[in-house]
Amino acid sequence: MSEHRPQEGEFHLPPESERAADPSQPGAEPQAHRHEHDGAEHEGVIDRLWHRLAYLGHSHEVGAVVDPALAGSERGIWTLKVSIAGLGLTALFQLVIALLSGSAALLADTVHNIGDAATSIPLWIAFSLSRRRPTPQYPYGYGRAEDLAGVIIVLVILASAVIAGYESVSKLLNPRPMTHIWWVGAAAIVGFLGNEAVAGYRIRVGRQIGSAALVADGQHARVDGLTSLAVLGGVIGTAAGFPILDPLIGLGITIVILFILKDAAGSVLRRLMDAVEPEIIARLEREAAGTPGVHDVHDLRVRWLGHTLHAELHITVDEDLPTRESHRIAEEVRHRLLHAEPRLVAVFV
Repeated sequence: MSEHRPQEGEFHLPPESERAADPSQPGAEPQAHRHEHDGAEHEGVIDRLWHRLAYLGHSHEVGAVVDPALAGSERGIWTLKVSIAGLGLTALFQLVIALLSGSAALLADTVHNIGDAATSIPLWIAFSLSRRRPTPQYPYGYGRAEDLAGVIIVLVILASAVIAGYESVSKLLNPRPMTHIWWVGAAAIVGFLGNEAVAGYRIRVGRQIGSAALVADGQHARVDGLTSLAVLGGVIGTAAGFPILDPLIGLGITIVILFILKDAAGSVLRRLMDAVEPEIIARLEREAAGTPGVHDVHDLRVRWLGHTLHAELHITVDEDLPTRESHRIAEEVRHRLLHAEPRLVAVFV
């Protein structure tokens, strides 16, 4: 295997982890504190409520310096805490209705929803692991654990689709009368609203911090909400004298779940295969090429590790420049890239 050696006029900075460990190295200074609080993205009473909850315990201090990778992990964990509490309240309401109505089926569905909320635990663990510093054995850190948690969530969504499809076909072939329909309908409304609120919150935060796994977990909550919506459709059909609507709506919801599964699986698997959005590559290449003193940019590689980006690239500068000036240009490239992409945490030039 051939080793790339810098040609005359080409310059390389040491890895980010080495510079950060030694304050005397250029680039050891902390990155700027950055947050994007765009009120335009939080419309509606429920969205505003979740947005306010998201920042409880999240303070801004003048002059504070926050590692964007650590901030993303902290926000991801807080999002899971808030959403688990929301799902817990939803399950509690459903449990009360199940006990008052005496519906065994509704009680079983409530227990199922509580079990589904447990899929947040692997993601919580992954966010916690991602806060650890890189080690000689794991030089890139533990961000990949987040993507592995995403695989678990995708498998749970697949299981939900299989169960929903099986139950719908079973009801179609062997119709069963629905009891306590108004109680069941009330629980279905609570289940849909609670799960959809959590889904929207997780998906929004996941996209903001760049976590495909958190987005997938939000899609899983949306699947549970759609399941409750199917139950509500069955209640309406039964009350109207058309009980066959229950399994038919269930089959329709199963198809919707499969589309959600496709999106979630595609996003998570692309992360595992080190795929990155073309617009990110183009933006970073444009920033590097626009740095004064840079003649050429090549071999730019970017990869996601959890919700953070790592980049490496080669630049060509004037071969007659002194080493100090070449180093300054390379350092300027690094700073420009870090400012151009907030989720970028390490640059090797």
